[in-house]
Amino acid sequence: MRRAVVGVLLWVLGIACGLAEDYPQRQIRIIVPFPAGAGPDQVARLIGQHLQDAFGEPVVVENRAGALGSLGAQQVAHASPDGYTLLMGTNTTHASNVATLKDLPYDPVKDFSPIIRTTTTAMVLLVKPEFPAKDLAQFLDYAKTHRNLTAGYGSGASQLSLAQLQSRGGVGLVAASYRGVPQAMTDVMAGVLDLTFGDFSVAIPQMQGGTLRGLGVTSPDRNELLPNLPALAEAMPGFETTIWYGLLAPANTPEQVVKKLYQETEKILAAPDTRQRLAKVGVIVATLPPDQFGAFIKNEIVRWTADAKAAGIEPQ
Repeated sequence: MRRAVVGVLLWVLGIACGLAEDYPQRQIRIIVPFPAGAGPDQVARLIGQHLQDAFGEPVVVENRAGALGSLGAQQVAHASPDGYTLLMGTNTTHASNVATLKDLPYDPVKDFSPIIRTTTTAMVLLVKPEFPAKDLAQFLDYAKTHRNLTAGYGSGASQLSLAQLQSRGGVGLVAASYRGVPQAMTDVMAGVLDLTFGDFSVAIPQMQGGTLRGLGVTSPDRNELLPNLPALAEAMPGFETTIWYGLLAPANTPEQVVKKLYQETEKILAAPDTRQRLAKVGVIVATLPPDQFGAFIKNEIVRWTADAKAAGIEPQ
C-alpha cells in the first residue's frame, strides 16, 4: 500500500513538473486592480506585450478596479495556481490595505506566490492650473485660511499622502475615495476637487499638457524628471510615500512556473529601452526575485501599518 501511495504521488508530481516545463500552453491573464491608464496598468501592459512575444501565447491585461485594489487582488488570490492568472500588485494591495481595510478578503502573504518586484515610483501633489496657490509655499499658506479643501484618493499611497498632508502640513481636507487615481485626477481637472496625488506615470503627461499643475513630490528628495518641484519633505519633514509594483501569482503556483515568469520578466525589465521608456514617466526599474520580494512584502506591511497609524488613518 505504501509503495502504491508513493507511486501515485510521484506520478502526480511528474505530471505537475511536466506541465510546468511546458508552460505556457494557453492565454495568460494579468489582472490589474486599478483602472486603465494608472501606473500599474502601464507597467503591466508593457510586460504583458513582451511576455506574449517571448512565450508565443496571448497575454491579456484585465482591469478589475475597486475597493483600493482589493477586488482584483481577491480575484487572483482565489484563482487556480497554474500560472495563467497573475496580478500586478502594488504597495496598496499588498501592504497599506492591511492597515486601511477592516475586512480584507485575502491575505497578502499566504494567498500569493511572489514572482518579481518590477518598479518603484512616487507621487505628485496636483491642483488645477487656476488654483490660487502657484507653488508649495503659497499652497501651505493658502491652506491655513481654507480649512475644507476637497481631495480625492484612489490608492493606498494617495490616501496616505493626503493623511500626511493633514498631519505634517496642518492642511484641512475633506477627502473622498475613488476607484483609481486617474478618476480623482479627472475630477481635479473638472474643478470638482481642489487637489489629489497622482503617480508620476499619469501625472507627468497631464503636467506637460498644462491640464494640471504639480506642487511637490512625495519622494524623500527631488526627482530628476521634475527638478523644479520640491520634495514635500522640504516643507514637511518626514513626508514620504514611495510606491512599488510587482507581479504575483496565486499561492502554490509551481516553482518552475514562477521561475520561468521571473526570468522572462527580469529579462524584459533589464533591457535598456524598457528602462528608458519607464524612466521617462518617472517609473524606475527596481527588480527583486521571488524570495526577496516575499520578504520585502512582509516588511512593507509592517512599515505601511505604522505609517497609516501615525497619520491617523482608521481602518474602514
